[in-house]
Amino acid sequence: MTGARRVLIAADKFKGSLTAVEVAERVTTGLRRAVPGLEVDSLPVADGGDGTVAAAVAAGFERREVRVAGPLGPEVSAAFALRGTTAVVEMAEASGLQRLPAGVLAPLTASTYGSGELLRAALDAGARTLVFGVGGSASTDGGAGMLTALGARFLDAEGEPVAPGGGGLTGVAAADLSGLDPRLASVDLVLASDVDNPLTGPKGAAAVYGPQKGVSPDDVEALDAALARFVGVLERAVGSRAAECAVAPGAGAAGGLGFGALLVGARFRAGIEVMLDVLGFAPALERASLVITGEGSLDAQTLHGKAPAGVAAAARAAGREVVAVCGRLALPAEALAVAGISRAYALTELEPDVARCVAEAGPLLERVAERLAHEVL
Repeated sequence: MTGARRVLIAADKFKGSLTAVEVAERVTTGLRRAVPGLEVDSLPVADGGDGTVAAAVAAGFERREVRVAGPLGPEVSAAFALRGTTAVVEMAEASGLQRLPAGVLAPLTASTYGSGELLRAALDAGARTLVFGVGGSASTDGGAGMLTALGARFLDAEGEPVAPGGGGLTGVAAADLSGLDPRLASVDLVLASDVDNPLTGPKGAAAVYGPQKGVSPDDVEALDAALARFVGVLERAVGSRAAECAVAPGAGAAGGLGFGALLVGARFRAGIEVMLDVLGFAPALERASLVITGEGSLDAQTLHGKAPAGVAAAARAAGREVVAVCGRLALPAEALAVAGISRAYALTELEPDVARCVAEAGPLLERVAERLAHEVL
């Protein structure tokens, strides 16, 4: 793109090697090595999964740390982001896979209780709009833990609270939502996710995402039945709305946490679209003549609601050229073009060894950006 002299870097993290902020820093260094004095704006992005709070903080939100229950109970330090009366809450901060002890998976007992505590902390801080990014969860509890932290009660046949996690829902017999935090009724709760699965069934939370959390084939069936039982119990408590929420887009996100959020009035939006609004992408885009996006792996999943696809769609609608950087590229040029990306630059083009790409991602990304600048700018 001849004459492009203001670049906007709006890339997601390279998972396992670089945060979105570090990606922007490395790309900026490489670009300016090739074109000294180049004007560069950076807007690290996220799609609602892990890294969402960090992206909001990079965009000027205040980071707020609180102690909440981790997925197995013991407390962890988790953060949300706040600017004015808007909070960005990331469930992975409290209930994500990264919060489990190293090498431990707990698909039947991990809970989302800490995510509910995070939402409550954001409400306590004065938030009236809650952007709730869900993804990377350790649990499949249908949001039962989160709802419990917000004041709901789920009881077994003896009237005792059910055990934490999706496994505990096999014994749920009654639900009492009368104690839910009344502030939920008067806030704008936005469920920000890159998946639109329903809660149960072959495309549901247990079947599709359970295995990556350590759920065995037998347990998938049991968990799915437990989630269906949970919906049935909630139907008796709140009526047909429970069944409607269970099949709504996003209900199956984050082990069914989406279902719990929808049940208390959340509205579902594609995570990257929400985050671009919250982060101020539109005004940044107006100033740019070229947009650089990217993530660790540009592959088929990228095209289904991931950050680079959302960035490219918005930039293309504004008539801006988009190029991408990535660790590995698994999309043909035609697929990139359909997504609105004119070309992509992968670290593996410089270093075919993937392990070395991960270990040396920073310096390699600077070299990739330098090459991009020579060819595109």
